[in-house]
Amino acid sequence: MVVTGQDRLILIRHAMPEIDPQTPAELWHLGDEGRTAARALRPVLAQLAHYVASTEPKAFETLQEIAGDPKVPTDPGFAEVRRPRRWSDDYAYRIAAYAYVEGACHDGWEPHEEVIDRFDTAVARHTILAAACNRTLIIGTHGIALTIWLASRYSLHPSPAQFWAALRFPDIIDVDRAAGTAYRRRASA
Repeated sequence: MVVTGQDRLILIRHAMPEIDPQTPAELWHLGDEGRTAARALRPVLAQLAHYVASTEPKAFETLQEIAGDPKVPTDPGFAEVRRPRRWSDDYAYRIAAYAYVEGACHDGWEPHEEVIDRFDTAVARHTILAAACNRTLIIGTHGIALTIWLASRYSLHPSPAQFWAALRFPDIIDVDRAAGTAYRRRASA
């Protein structure tokens, strides 16, 4: 079976931002290392694609580097899960995020169904735009939001939380909507 642009969706987990505990995570930008890592994905992705990213700087800057275009459109539907703005070390954050992806409902964290609904609405909106120009849809987004959305539509192995924990900065997830599959691309891709 041939996978067409409309059947295919590519999700990009953003590159590693420069972490600033004094700034909310949704305002973090990429540093030189993150920009270099994002540019390294450019040769493995179609340049003639419909690119769109979360409104968060680390996500749209990742897609700008990949696309080689500073004018990547943004959509708030692809933003990371909303959660309290308090700094915690990486380990404490990863424990909370892992539990959330497993289904925990933390106080102050965006309900899972709201994440799925807004992400799904944004995917539908941009699928129409990508189809109009017969291009593959490439979305720059965030690890938790993309995992919650994918798990609502596809089987993630070995589990959604383990899928999330294995994501790299940046990472590529290929979705074949016709076959109903989603998988991380190998590092050499």
